[in-house]
Amino acid sequence: MARKLRIGLTGGIASGKSTVSKFFADLGVPVIDADEVSRLVVQPGSAGLARIEHRFGSGVLDGDGSLNRRALRALIFEDSAARRDLEAILHPLIRGEMDALSERTGGEYQIFAIPLLVEAGPSDRVDRVLVVDADEESQVRRVMARDQIPEQQARAILAAQAARAARLAAADDVISNSGSVADLRQSVAKLHAKYLRLAQSRH
Repeated sequence: MARKLRIGLTGGIASGKSTVSKFFADLGVPVIDADEVSRLVVQPGSAGLARIEHRFGSGVLDGDGSLNRRALRALIFEDSAARRDLEAILHPLIRGEMDALSERTGGEYQIFAIPLLVEAGPSDRVDRVLVVDADEESQVRRVMARDQIPEQQARAILAAQAARAARLAAADDVISNSGSVADLRQSVAKLHAKYLRLAQSRH
């Protein structure tokens, strides 16, 4: 059976990806979220968590046996080899789980919400790339407000991601999140109609 049309939804931090995902879900579109799946594959008792403990030691676990994300982040933040090791453990598990969810979920088309889609390089995982775009100053303001952090730290987080230009260059479709929430919902509705046509033309 041919797989469903997959739209890869991405964008910089605090660009509005979650809101766009919610609007697609409100229209009945299945949303398969890489962040949610990444939590699923490291639940206590999972093979993913066992492999992380084997590589990084029991210091990355909380007292109840669950993953201590803060401890793990601290370990990999300054160590690119450790980060690559973690990605080598997690990425195949996340990809496999997202594919399994996709097969079970159905729908005319599916949204694959993948924050680091562009950073990961070209991929056959999705059929189109949808970028939620926001200007950098808006992103900085939103990150500062959301995470309660100073401006300098917010800008450092932004700098660690793919450049806005690189994301836009990879995009098949772009939603600009510089207006109101109503504008954003309208943009999603327009793309929904377009994706339904594309999905039906594949039958």
